[in-house]
Amino acid sequence: MKKAVVASLLAVASATGLAGIAVAQSQVNLGSNAQASSGGVQMSAAEYAAYNNAITQTTPQTKAPAIEAYLTAYPQSAVKAATLEQLMLAYSSFDPKKTVDAADRLLQVDPTNMRALTFEVYFRKQDGEQATDPATKQADLDAAASYAQKGLAVTTKPAEMSDDDFAKLKGAATPVFDSAVAEDALNKKDSAAAITSYKAELGSVPVAQTQVPGPILQDTYTLGQAYYQQTPPDYVNCTWYASRAAAFAPEPYKSQMLPLAKYCYKKYHGADDGYEAVTAAVQTNLDPPADFKIKPAPSPSDIVAQVIASTPDLSTLAVSDKEFILANGKPEDAAKVWDTVKGKSVQFPDTTVIAVNDTSIQVAVSDDAVQSKTADFTFQLKEPLKTPPAVGAKVTLTGTYASFTPSPIMITMSDGAVVEPKKAPVHHTTHR
Repeated sequence: MKKAVVASLLAVASATGLAGIAVAQSQVNLGSNAQASSGGVQMSAAEYAAYNNAITQTTPQTKAPAIEAYLTAYPQSAVKAATLEQLMLAYSSFDPKKTVDAADRLLQVDPTNMRALTFEVYFRKQDGEQATDPATKQADLDAAASYAQKGLAVTTKPAEMSDDDFAKLKGAATPVFDSAVAEDALNKKDSAAAITSYKAELGSVPVAQTQVPGPILQDTYTLGQAYYQQTPPDYVNCTWYASRAAAFAPEPYKSQMLPLAKYCYKKYHGADDGYEAVTAAVQTNLDPPADFKIKPAPSPSDIVAQVIASTPDLSTLAVSDKEFILANGKPEDAAKVWDTVKGKSVQFPDTTVIAVNDTSIQVAVSDDAVQSKTADFTFQLKEPLKTPPAVGAKVTLTGTYASFTPSPIMITMSDGAVVEPKKAPVHHTTHR
C-alpha cells in the first residue's frame, strides 16, 4: 500500500504547487533591450533565452538538464527559487536522489519551501525504510524527521500563493510529516512519541481518507503496533487500531494485519469470544468511543485453575496453554502438566529460529513467543549442525522434553535435531 504515497505526493507537489511556479514564470516578460518583468525582474536577452528554453521543455527528462544548464550559466538568477522548484519537480518523476539534491539547493534559498521539505521527508524516509544497516536506517529516519519538524513549523504562506492553495499544500504535507516523525520515534523504541505523532497524522486528514488503502491505513496499523510495543503493552488500543486497519485493508494486507489485532484482543480478554463486537465498532469509528471496553481476562491463577479443572486429559493442551500453566501455575499444577510431556520425544514443525550455536538452537514455538520474537524452547543438539539455520528461519525440530524454568518460560529439549525437508523423488524415464 505504500506505493500509493508516491502518486499522491507528486500530485500534490505538482498540481497544488505549480500555481505558485506559474506566477513566477509570468513575471519574466520580453522587453526591448533587457527582459523586465512586471515584478521588477531583470534579464538580459541571452539569459531570457536560456531560461525560456529550460522551462518550455516538454518532458521531465529534457527539462531537468536544461534547467541545470541555465542555473549553471546564471547562478544568481532573480528567479532561482522558482526555477529550482521546477527542477525538483522534474527530477521527482524519475530520479529520487537528484530530487533530494534539488530540494537541498532550494532550501538554501527558501528554507521554508513546503514542497522541498515534503520531498526531503518522503525520500529520506524511504531510504531509511530500505536501509539494512541499523545505523544508516536510523540516520535516514532522523533526517526525515528533522525536515518533517521544520515542515510542521511552517505557518506563513509564500507571497505568490493563495490562501487556499497553501492550505491544500499544508494539508497534504502534514500527514507525511507526522508519519516521518512517528516512524523515527518508533525505530528508537519511543512508543509514546510515536503514538502522539501517528494520532496527529490520523487526525489531520478526513476520516474517509483513513478508510482507503494507502499510507494512512498502513500507519493506522502501525499505531496499533506502537501501542503493543509500549511498556507495558496497551492491548486495548492495539486491538482497536490493528482491527480498524484490517477492516478496510484489501488482501493480502488484511490477513497480515488480523493476527496482531486478534493477538492483542486475546491477550487482554483471554479468549477469542466477543471479538466480532470490535470488528463492528471499528467500522464506524476512527478512535475508540468513550464507552468502548473489552472485558479483561481472568487473572493467571484463575485461568490455570479453570484449565486444570476443565481439561480431563492435560496432554491434549496446546503448547501455548502448557507453557502458560508451567509459567503461572502453582507448583502442583505445573507438575501435573509437566508429567504429561517429560521424557517424551516430539517433533515441532515451522519453529522460528531466535539464536543458534554449535551445541543448541533456541526457537520460538508458541504464539506468544513468535509474536514477541523471543525463544521459549532450547534444543540441545545431539550432533553439531553442518549448516546452521539463519536467525528468523523456519525449521522443523525433534527432541525430548528434559526440563523447564518458569520465569521466563524456557523448555529445554535433549537429543535435538533439525529435520531436513524431504526431497521430491526423481523419476527416470526409460527410452526404448
